[in-house]
Amino acid sequence: MIGLSARQRLRGEPNPRLHYLRVSPNHQLTRWWRWAVVLAPGLLLYFLPLHSLTSPQSRLLAVFVSTIVALVAQPVRMGVSVVIAMTLLASTGTLPPAQVLSGFGNLTVWLVFIAFLFSRAVTSTGFGTRLGYLFIRRFARTPLSLGYSLAAADLVLAPFIPSDTARGGGVVFPITRGVAAALGSEPGPTAPIIGSFLTLVSFHTTYVASAMFLTGMAANPLIAEFARQIGHVELTWGRWLAGSIVPGLISLTVIPWFLLRAVRPELRDTAPARELARAHLESIGPLRREEKWLVAIFLGVMAGWVTSPWHGIPNTFVAMAGLSALLLARVITWDDLLSEKRAWDALIWFAPLVMMSDALNQAGVVKILSGKLFGLMPGWPWVLAWLALSVAYIYIHYSFASMTAQVTALYPGFLAAALAAGVPPMLAALPLAYFSSINAAMTHYGTGSAPVFFGAGYVRQTDWWRLGFQISLINLVIWLGIGVCWWKLIGLW
Repeated sequence: MIGLSARQRLRGEPNPRLHYLRVSPNHQLTRWWRWAVVLAPGLLLYFLPLHSLTSPQSRLLAVFVSTIVALVAQPVRMGVSVVIAMTLLASTGTLPPAQVLSGFGNLTVWLVFIAFLFSRAVTSTGFGTRLGYLFIRRFARTPLSLGYSLAAADLVLAPFIPSDTARGGGVVFPITRGVAAALGSEPGPTAPIIGSFLTLVSFHTTYVASAMFLTGMAANPLIAEFARQIGHVELTWGRWLAGSIVPGLISLTVIPWFLLRAVRPELRDTAPARELARAHLESIGPLRREEKWLVAIFLGVMAGWVTSPWHGIPNTFVAMAGLSALLLARVITWDDLLSEKRAWDALIWFAPLVMMSDALNQAGVVKILSGKLFGLMPGWPWVLAWLALSVAYIYIHYSFASMTAQVTALYPGFLAAALAAGVPPMLAALPLAYFSSINAAMTHYGTGSAPVFFGAGYVRQTDWWRLGFQISLINLVIWLGIGVCWWKLIGLW
């Protein structure tokens, strides 16, 4: 094959010089259909504005809707879509150029950027893997306690790795897969030994951990920004955790217990898992200098976030101080920062989305559309409207392959509708915020880590969907039942 080494040919790697030969007509047709799906609603809104909106409002909405559809359909990368959107907004005079770039001055955007760099520090130093095996060695006495140890490792990493894909798929899943293999459980006939159980536990606890922290999922800070803009609710790092701690810990306790009874792993002796963890920890030795600095700096950042109501320093600059310390201590280098593509990618596509959402809110578009879209609710008791919106927000995720895409597309409208129905602002904001992560339960495509866990081959698709739906019901009861009572008890609403 032209242009490939012998090793590349043996490994079946693609030849970039011949890539154009493999682009089938069906592939091209699919891409054109994706562009059609993206452009059609935008063009209709742009040239046929809604009666209730002015022309500038319709143009702004048209660009925003097409951008959101592009994030789901992905005819091109997300960053490309938002750069095109920014260009259209400025070149058509829909927004002033300075406002188009204003998203890059948003504190929330930079908090997400820094959180990705924290994630790199955790994984590059090996501390995340070490932590997972420490929990297994200490707590894995039974299949259930082994599941709890994996969940606990995920929970401890969640404040610092704002991605269930990076945390669950990149750190916890490899540990889970290695433990299952060490216990003689591989995909296929031996999956019921314990692999199916551990895979499901790891997956279903990673998005609960994402819901529990403001920095646990990339879109959580964006949710906090929407809540501030639309509901005038301040979801600080500490307030977010205060609301999630009780229902989150209950979910992390109940879900593995439920899966133990639903899946019924055949293995009862987990001593080999502890031996595997012990052997791995011995091989990597004691904490290295970078890991010690990492732990000390992260504890300082956590302390700064928790005490922010007293010292008044924004969470973003507390995180920036931590990043500065990581660079000075050479835990990560400047080249590491420059090469962290996920962080720069998030910065480029995230900032314009924040800007457009803010512009829609300032222009009154969100208020007008929420009144139209949820016009059937006037006269409903606010409790019924709140319950209907919360449940609908969860199960509409069957149509999404990204938690972030759903947040950007639907969170502002659902929150505005709840407020219009008379729901107390904090009670309107919190369930939608937490369910933006919890709704990943149901499918094998609903979040970035889902294909990683499902693709291991331990669980059939029918079982994955059936158990996912059942666990979504469990989470509904916990978060809309016990959670609401807890929020009332601590005075959040």
